[in-house]
Formats: sequence, structure tokens, C-alpha cells
Amino acid sequence: MARSLASRIRAANAALLAKGNLDAVGEYFTKTYVVHLTDHDLGGGHAGVRRFLTTIRGAFSDLHVKVDVFVEDENRVAWQRTVRATHRGDFMSFPASGRRITWRDMFVSRFRGELIAEEWAVSDLAERLLLARKR
Repeated sequence: MARSLASRIRAANAALLAKGNLDAVGEYFTKTYVVHLTDHDLGGGHAGVRRFLTTIRGAFSDLHVKVDVFVEDENRVAWQRTVRATHRGDFMSFPASGRRITWRDMFVSRFRGELIAEEWAVSDLAERLLLARKR
């Protein structure tokens, strides 16, 4: 019996984001993976996913990830993750604050077989970093 797509989402978050296992990228994403953000798309396939993970894990330590799945059908999953971490390194234009940060990312993931081919994503990470900077 094939694993549910929701279980693939949970496993990808545990392996890639929480544990930082960059060698596992190909187990979860297609070579042509693309993510659609608010005002642009990011492609790059496996290399793009690795760049993102390296950036996040370089800026935030002790990552803890909780995944909530809202809807799953035959090739799509709508889900949210809540991430808790310490802001130890620069991220985009935000210098390291040393503070604990909690943020949410929301996704709709489209699968091709058991691999994520495309996602639509929204995050409140920048808002949370702004708030941490003001404290």
C-alpha cells in the first residue's frame, strides 16, 4: 500500500528541514520542482531546494517543525507547518537576533507520483523577524 501524500509531507519536513538531510531531496521533490510565491516563482529543482534548506538551516538553529494537514486528494495536499527555532544567523536582510522565533508557512503541494512537483506557498517569517527585531 502506498504511503499517503500527507505522510510524505511530514516525512519531508522531518528529514529535510528538521534534520537537514540534504541528500534526501531527491526522495521528496521532482528534478523540475517549482514554488510559486506571492510575486514570483522559484525553480531550480533539487538545487533550489538545497539552497533554500542551506539558507534556513544556516540562519536558524534547533529547528522544530509541526505539520498540520488540512486537505488531501489524489495529487494535492493543503497543509501548514509551524516552525520554532533560534535566529542565529543572518537571513535575507535580517541580522541574527539570537531570539526564539515561531512562524507559519502554508502550502498547497502538487505531487507527480510520490514526489512534490509544484507548490504554492505563503509565510509569515518576515513579519515574525520584524517583531523580534523590535523587542
